[in-house]
Amino acid sequence: MNEVFYYNDLFDIYGELLTDKQKDYFKDYYFDNLSYGEIGEKYSVSRNAVFKQLKMGTDKLEELESKLHIYDNLKKIENGIDKIDDKKLKEELKEMLNNTFKN
Repeated sequence: MNEVFYYNDLFDIYGELLTDKQKDYFKDYYFDNLSYGEIGEKYSVSRNAVFKQLKMGTDKLEELESKLHIYDNLKKIENGIDKIDDKKLKEELKEMLNNTFKN
């Protein structure tokens, strides 16, 4: 499993529960592909401060998933949808699922 995709999915589900700083750093690092140094320059903080905030943010996302299992359940639902033969129904269900958990 690709770590970046996994964390992006967790962020889609639980991201609003992170601090503003964690959200900003997360978006810069995982969405905009900025380095710790570039993020540090952007916010006038050290690379180490960026690393700590990202670590705390990803740890929080993992903790929430370990308690709530929303990501795991979504994957199970997606796998069930994939087994449906009706293409139109499959597309409608996937769209509803995406609209429910992703902004």
